[in-house]
Amino acid sequence: MANIVIAEDAPHMLRLLEMTLRKKNHQWTSVRSGDAALETIRTTKPDAAILDIMMPGMDGFAVLQELKKNPETANTPVIILTALGHTITQQQATECGASAFLTKPFSPTELLATIDRITSKTP
Repeated sequence: MANIVIAEDAPHMLRLLEMTLRKKNHQWTSVRSGDAALETIRTTKPDAAILDIMMPGMDGFAVLQELKKNPETANTPVIILTALGHTITQQQATECGASAFLTKPFSPTELLATIDRITSKTP
């Protein structure tokens, strides 16, 4: 079980993410903007974060870059989950320090496996 921050502004996608996390008894905090995501991650220190790229305020890339600049949040694993599946977008996510990149629509099984992988304490 992991504690996860979800940053997603589309209500239907947020519900789907929450239903998926519930299957593995993960706990989560949901926010709908990049600014709220950054603040929530800084204060709650989750096991991982799921960031959409296109959100009100800061976009997901800007949030990820700010997280990586701060020693207290730099090691927070981040999954970029976006409808922008372009190779350049995935490359940018990797360069910014994302732990994983998934496209919408996403596979719940793949998302849960990714969470398990990036939050695993074993090498």
